Amino acid sequence: MVVAMADSHVQEEQNRVSNTPSAVRKLNFPSDPRMAGGASNTGSPPFAAPVGSRDGGDRFIPRRSDGVRDLSNYNHLSAEPQTLILDADTSPAKQDYRNTLRDTILPPQDGDDKVLALRQPFSHLTSPLSPSASASRYVGSPMSPSSRLYSSSPSSPSSPTVSSPKKKRPTRFIPKSPDKILDAPDLVDDYYLNLLDWSPSNILAVALGQSVFLWNASTGATHKLLETTGAGNIVTSLSWSNGSTLAVGTHSAEIQLWDVAANVETRRMGGHLSRVASLAWGSNSLLSSGSRDSMIVNHDTRSQQHQIAVLEGHLQEVCGLQWSPQGGQLASGGNDNLLNLWEARVNRSPRLSIERHCAAVKALAWCPFLHNVLASGGGTADRKICLWNTGNGTCLNEVDTKSQVCAIQWSVHDREFVSSHGFTHNQLILWRYLGEGRVQKITELTGHQARVLHMAKSPDGTTVVSAAADETLRFWRIFGSPTRSAAKLKDEQACRSLLGTNC
Repeated sequence: MVVAMADSHVQEEQNRVSNTPSAVRKLNFPSDPRMAGGASNTGSPPFAAPVGSRDGGDRFIPRRSDGVRDLSNYNHLSAEPQTLILDADTSPAKQDYRNTLRDTILPPQDGDDKVLALRQPFSHLTSPLSPSASASRYVGSPMSPSSRLYSSSPSSPSSPTVSSPKKKRPTRFIPKSPDKILDAPDLVDDYYLNLLDWSPSNILAVALGQSVFLWNASTGATHKLLETTGAGNIVTSLSWSNGSTLAVGTHSAEIQLWDVAANVETRRMGGHLSRVASLAWGSNSLLSSGSRDSMIVNHDTRSQQHQIAVLEGHLQEVCGLQWSPQGGQLASGGNDNLLNLWEARVNRSPRLSIERHCAAVKALAWCPFLHNVLASGGGTADRKICLWNTGNGTCLNEVDTKSQVCAIQWSVHDREFVSSHGFTHNQLILWRYLGEGRVQKITELTGHQARVLHMAKSPDGTTVVSAAADETLRFWRIFGSPTRSAAKLKDEQACRSLLGTNC
């Protein structure tokens, strides 16, 4: 009886199709191979009713969704001229244009993509034109042409042929001229001295001959702090502590400690046999001094017996001295072309002694956002900036600056640093640190008429002051906004490490 009912339904369907207008019958759709008699018997078809079930239907009823209807309409309108639509312009050029447009909008149709497709009943339909709804209508079949039509739209951000525009890094205006210029008469033209430093309380100290002058950057007030006694006893080095104490090294091998807030000298310390060319604070009480006698002396400024260690590792004058931000490492550079790295707890010999530079090593600067990264610069015969991994002593990169390297200052707001130079260009160069030791020159700052011997950085990290042998001080506001800090840069570096980017 079921077979007889099926045959009657098939006969009715054939009669209905025979009464359809000829224009409609010309739309030839591919037949479903699953309806053919030679279909595979492996597994039960998804539309088959369970054995013994009274709820399952005994015939296939096609369902035309909105997406399939749109595709069918497109195919119908794009058919050949013998179909229902007769276009007057049947030139090959226009037909090629149609084919190109069709291939652009619709991917090539697979043989299994049917207008009348077999589906399981479902009740969780969303929008008929959405890709997710179109994909859910087929069980085990690829995405339909209509869903591909909407999912591969050129305006879709996920389209492989159209890439979303990358966010450009906001550009920062870098002034090419200084904000301020101050006269610095009697500034000693000596590459090996360190005559400039900027305190955390925004007071700039500069040594001019045998005198030390203080300039308050907040108020613009200037006053003379001290003047040494004795003919030729010039000031040879300056260094601020984290507080209001200023250490002053002299040509007579003395070190003076001054309380700037009270404007009084608090202590004098010896320990060297020749002029003190470099000073560096390791903490509020630990002061290191380098001298022409090739020695480095560590002083405990709280103790009566201030000399706690003598570091012997150089053969000539120690002109560069810098403690790491963490306070565990001391970098020293000398006129013997050596770069030495010392551990704070080991005072007998340097942990690393590097002979890479071909001239005196005066410019030293620790990276504020990368642990164990140090920048060093060589003199006239070298002219190179080297970036070091102080953990193992490897050189990450070496850059030929074409000029004598006098000083280096890192930014605490961006991954940048600035270097000052002497012979032959007498300029400042701003560099961007790209990671893994790679650097990129951003710009050059000119204006000094002689070699730029010294640099210091403002407490907010936005401004660098340069002192040159032309007896001028120039203030350059070249670093980024104070809204960023070294702590934020460290967080960015940690994020890059988690993402697998070595910097």
